[in-house]
Amino acid sequence: MTYQGMDEMVAKMAELRKGKMTEDECRAALQKSNYFGTMLVKMGKADALLGGATYSTADTVRPALQIIKTKKGSSLVSSCFILFREKDGAEEKIAMGDCAINLSYEDTLDKEGNVVQTGAKKLAEVAVETARTASFFGIDPKVAVLSFSTYGSGKGGTVKLSHDAVIAAREMDPDLVIDGEFQFDAAVSAEVAKTKCPDSKVAGQANTFIFPLIEAGNIGYKIAQRLGGFEAYGPILQGLNAPINDLSRGCNAEEVYKMAIITAGMA
Repeated sequence: MTYQGMDEMVAKMAELRKGKMTEDECRAALQKSNYFGTMLVKMGKADALLGGATYSTADTVRPALQIIKTKKGSSLVSSCFILFREKDGAEEKIAMGDCAINLSYEDTLDKEGNVVQTGAKKLAEVAVETARTASFFGIDPKVAVLSFSTYGSGKGGTVKLSHDAVIAAREMDPDLVIDGEFQFDAAVSAEVAKTKCPDSKVAGQANTFIFPLIEAGNIGYKIAQRLGGFEAYGPILQGLNAPINDLSRGCNAEEVYKMAIITAGMA
């Protein structure tokens, strides 16, 4: 790659990665578009970055964590998708998180199947950040933390994780409208909500959905996209010091165009 300011960029990256990468390693890394683009943002030569059409989410997140780093008050990088569709002549918008980064099974349960409290706190942070992203896109977030259980109807698995995450999220942001744990039907169907959780301010009208595990989140947004008629935009990365967004490697030209507009709007 030929770039007039490459020597300056190498020196800056080596300073940022002091003790972890040599100048030669930085120069080699900067031949890759993900590291080069991230350094352009860090040095103020670009306002935001959109990547991932030809490489994995991990390859977008790794240089962002190493160079841009998390913002004050954030302990992790998370992601969400914003989904749009036309319904009954009106635009419907929902948010789903985390569908690309957090949480793995190992983050949430120990070897004996007990909930790891750090996992509940991570999920709570995902919920808070996803609600903020939803607000940015004009959604008044009503956040449902999902599970295979509604208000303790099921046991085991990630039920306690989702329940504890609701409590932790309320502590992080007392103004957040959040509830759970919910099965998906209780979160979106007013009829089901009347039966299972009639006093909830979220059940039956949720528009921001938090999945307990990345597997569920990734499957869930793709079902909404492929079978539900939603256009899905993301992963939108959360918790960083600058706008860094990702693309699915299954994206088309229109999705790239719209995600570029979204990313520019966040700068």
